[in-house]
Amino acid sequence: MLNLHQLRLLRELAHRGTIAAVADVLAYTPSAVSQQLSALERKTGVSLLERTGRRVVLTPAGVNLVRHAEVILEHLETAEAELMEGKGVAGPLRVGIYPSAAGSLAAGIFAALRRSHPRLEPWIQEIDPSDASNALRGGQLDLALLHSYEGLLPPVEPGIHSRPIFTERMLLATPSDPSELGWKIDETEDPVRRWRDAPWILPAPGTLCHTVVVRLCETNGFHVSSWHRVDDYTTTLRLVAAGAGVAIVPELSAQALPEGAMVTPLPLLRRSSVAFRVGGSAKPAINAFIGALLDVLPEGLTATDA
Repeated sequence: MLNLHQLRLLRELAHRGTIAAVADVLAYTPSAVSQQLSALERKTGVSLLERTGRRVVLTPAGVNLVRHAEVILEHLETAEAELMEGKGVAGPLRVGIYPSAAGSLAAGIFAALRRSHPRLEPWIQEIDPSDASNALRGGQLDLALLHSYEGLLPPVEPGIHSRPIFTERMLLATPSDPSELGWKIDETEDPVRRWRDAPWILPAPGTLCHTVVVRLCETNGFHVSSWHRVDDYTTTLRLVAAGAGVAIVPELSAQALPEGAMVTPLPLLRRSSVAFRVGGSAKPAINAFIGALLDVLPEGLTATDA
């Protein structure tokens, strides 16, 4: 009989390409992963892997077995969801939330869940959207709140399903009175381009938010760079209010502006969704989380009809 744990490892190898990457995501040693995959080959009696340099490539038989593994794991997740329906909303729920939503929503969601479902044990973890699919497939998370931007959609992740939850505008944050800062401001009609010569406060390079700001500025005809690199939007808005620069921030993080800062809506939307393993949509805890999230969503943000 095929070993479910070994099938998970083979599936992760198909997605990541190296045994070291699989080991890192699932918190194993590379030798342990190699041993388990070798055991799977012995059990099946066919070659599943071929080494090419540092990478490992699946043979046609390996690719076919991964295809079956995806179906098996989906059915397993569905079976688990059906079993949980009889237990109600109870037990641990490991939740990943992207940082700007964690700061605005995590405490409210946690409190709402504890009030409405006292037998549920929610555990909150901040996580970058780029790391969430790995954590979901690896079993470190049960669900994750992710975001994406118009024109910069994330790749389709095998084994992961997502449900749209809400949409928000991106805002240009500027000092309320920039006249005394000595900045050269271009009085054009475009709200972004007029600030091309002002200092900018950017998210850290390599993040989706940084990419979006850079592309938005390039679309408006200029390249933006800055020594200010801040991922926390509360800090960003305080720096804007202090006259350190201008920034692009999500509506969710600008519910309470510090004195000295103002925002201008931009024609750019950020969409948030809840992601979980395929087959898990019927799990009571996942639906309870979505309900709590919608309950604490600030007014003005657009809930998405799923």
